[in-house]
Amino acid sequence: MTALVPGLVSVTFRQLGPAEIISLAVEGGLRAVEWGGDVHVPTGDLRAAQEVAARCADAGIGVEAYGSYYRADRDFGPVLDTALALGAPRVRVWAGHNGSAEEPDRAAVVDGLRTAVARAGGVEVAVEYHANTLTDTLASAVQLLTEVPGLRPYWQPPVGSSPHDALLAVPALSPVAAHVFSWDDTGGRLPLAARADLWRPVLAELTKLPGTRHVLLEFVRDDDPAAFLEDAAVLREWLATPGWGDDT
Repeated sequence: MTALVPGLVSVTFRQLGPAEIISLAVEGGLRAVEWGGDVHVPTGDLRAAQEVAARCADAGIGVEAYGSYYRADRDFGPVLDTALALGAPRVRVWAGHNGSAEEPDRAAVVDGLRTAVARAGGVEVAVEYHANTLTDTLASAVQLLTEVPGLRPYWQPPVGSSPHDALLAVPALSPVAAHVFSWDDTGGRLPLAARADLWRPVLAELTKLPGTRHVLLEFVRDDDPAAFLEDAAVLREWLATPGWGDDT
């Protein structure tokens, strides 16, 4: 059985600073943060990365990953250097700029990801499961993992995702982490509890995978810390309650 570690994606609150985000994570009873490379830990700002790492350590909050916006189209070195300064065990990356049916040069994206994995050494490289990239479908994502040995996936529910879709994707991908949020069929944000029909089976499926996996809250209603704390309480309740993976 897998240990599921609850956490937070820092870009959930781009309007807040790292200290405020760490405080929210502690208040919400979470144990880790994935730090975004666009606002909170900018790529190349090693001092900021070290400061955030120290703040996390002081608060007892783990660094789940460095959430980069690397798309296999530039030098991976500054991204890796920043992740190392942050003490991140993993770098989250994106599989190009285009969906699998539109990408004119899949081989170039694959080569860029291979280079990143080879250069990362002991730091894991994990790819976002996201529209408008080579992981926009389950079939393309599985193919990509075959094309790039050592690359690991994240998982999140696409807009309109059903429990059936999720229960095909999660065991097929064996993701290192899931970004946890509830949307309606148009992408409107809902309380996490509103999609218990999706998340309870997904969490149960994740526990069948070996090792430790992170479940990271993201996309809360109105970017509101109060909504986040409500969702964090729901997530912790699901993880702590015996039989939480049952549909009944």
